[in-house]
Amino acid sequence: MKPLITFVLLSLCLLPIIFVLVNSRSFSIDYKNNCFRKDGKPFQYISGSIHYSRIPREYWKDRLLKMYMTGLNAIQVYVPWNFHETLQGVFNFAGDRDLEYFLNLANQTGLLVILRPGPYICAEWEMGGLPAWLLQKPNIILRSADTEYLKATSVWFGVLLTKMRPWLYQNGGNIISVQVENEYGSYFACDYNYMRHLHNLFRLFLGEDVILFTTDGNTDKEMICGTLEGLYATIDFGTDTNITAAFIRQRRFEPKGPLVNSEFYTGWLDHWGDKHASVDTVKVSKMLGEMLSMGASVNMYMFEGGTNFGYWNGADHDTRFRSVVTSYDYNAPLSEAGDPTDKLLAIRDVIKNFRDIPVGPMPPATPKFAYGFVTLQKVGNISSLLDTLSPQGPVQSQYPLTFEEIKQYYGSMLYRTTLPRNVPEPTPLISPLNGIHDRAYVSVNGVYKGLMERDTALVMNVTGQQGDQLDIIVENMGRVNFGSYINDNKGLLGNLILGNDVLTDWSIYPLDIDTAVANGWLQAGHSGSGMEAGDGPMIYSGTLKSTGLAWDTFVKLNGWTKGQVWVNGVNLGRYWPQRGPQQTLYVPGPFLSATQPNNITVLELERAPSHRRILFMDRPQFFLNHSGWSVS
Repeated sequence: MKPLITFVLLSLCLLPIIFVLVNSRSFSIDYKNNCFRKDGKPFQYISGSIHYSRIPREYWKDRLLKMYMTGLNAIQVYVPWNFHETLQGVFNFAGDRDLEYFLNLANQTGLLVILRPGPYICAEWEMGGLPAWLLQKPNIILRSADTEYLKATSVWFGVLLTKMRPWLYQNGGNIISVQVENEYGSYFACDYNYMRHLHNLFRLFLGEDVILFTTDGNTDKEMICGTLEGLYATIDFGTDTNITAAFIRQRRFEPKGPLVNSEFYTGWLDHWGDKHASVDTVKVSKMLGEMLSMGASVNMYMFEGGTNFGYWNGADHDTRFRSVVTSYDYNAPLSEAGDPTDKLLAIRDVIKNFRDIPVGPMPPATPKFAYGFVTLQKVGNISSLLDTLSPQGPVQSQYPLTFEEIKQYYGSMLYRTTLPRNVPEPTPLISPLNGIHDRAYVSVNGVYKGLMERDTALVMNVTGQQGDQLDIIVENMGRVNFGSYINDNKGLLGNLILGNDVLTDWSIYPLDIDTAVANGWLQAGHSGSGMEAGDGPMIYSGTLKSTGLAWDTFVKLNGWTKGQVWVNGVNLGRYWPQRGPQQTLYVPGPFLSATQPNNITVLELERAPSHRRILFMDRPQFFLNHSGWSVS
């Protein structure tokens, strides 16, 4: 009993010391001297953006260490709401979603954290991080004081910010500041009541001491609508901007305090069909040096981009819908595979002039291996596999229902009806209200006829007999993540018309391809007849033999058209080599087995090559322009 009493007394004696140690930690804004203060001393952060949701958990430590060894003292991190609450009320913070484990790794590495929890994050991420189930409320006004939206965000932040509070710097963690919303000035709503609600929520869950800030683009309109009293206003801009003019604009909204560029663009994103984006290394390093010389704190967006695995890519909609590619390489200092680039070395040389660089070698690139060709076998077309892909059967509806109404938020759905009359001559099948979101693959009696596409191909001709089966597989290509069109419902958003007839009496099949792949139900010979001829959506499978290695690789689908690839049940993302610029998909080594055969599954939506081969290479490939290839 005496040792227990002694332990309790000693613990009570130590409590004031622990309290003093924790409370000696502070991170604040010095408005008099226009700087941050960390533990009372002037502080300038040199930060880089990294998205844990785009990197396998096994590589988090490697990427963070490379950032630290470059000379960064902080990282900037988005939290995608839909990554953690994909289904309403079901919160997932395990495995690749273990945010606190990621924060702890950053802390162990010596990196402070600038947290950007949204609720909207943009990030070229699906729906800007907002969960698609919000769209089940048909008239919801996202990113506003809409009652349903505020209710959902309040529940989410009650979960997330409660987890984050112990990680605040003044509480012994490494989070030095927290962004409220994201580039809100770019959004049409300009709803100050919404921003005030978020401000109050953040203070409720995080307390009064943490720095809360906003980030907005370099225009007066964006800064006016995106800033709010009580939130420190920062700005973002890239190498095409005059630094002095940009910081003068920040000063108009924040007359005192540190200069901050919260997103200094080291590269840029790619859409399908774009030229592969790049930003000049010399411009990046020169401009970084100039900002740091002014005493500004800078976050480089991105420092490593990573990958839009699965269905997590976003999209833009300016004059038309444009989906973001699977690779989020971003031409960043660390490549998609986490390899140091010449841009990283140039940035490190700049940082050396402003703070001590950690002693020691830069961690090397992860090893890569060219595993060679794998020949795939046909498993079957989607129609022949419906018992496997949609075991719960169809939803019956007189008129088409959206993905959100069916609660199938990602991937694809099959819409089935019959031809209402004989159509011996080619007859137009029309989506009169641009209701194909986003691509529709059309077949009659199992024979593929062609596709319809949002904004660009809203009519195609069909022939057949009354009662023939009309199947339309609709693919969600990723929801819009920026601008006024983020209420981006998917599926058939309105009626289809064949000639003069409105098509009715639909059977709608949600397709859970990911579960079928993960359970091994789609191997050649296990499902379907495997003998279907023709084009259109088909499943193929094969095996990459074990080699004793589980190194990073890149899969190239030469001659394939468009679709999705899984390795050992993990969805690598979309391929579309004919549209480009991306020609290979990144396969991280942790997705592979060194000792067991690796299962490969491909969903080809249009046409597979006769050779049915895919190639595993030791380097990525992007199509730079119409005259040549860029090999990273």
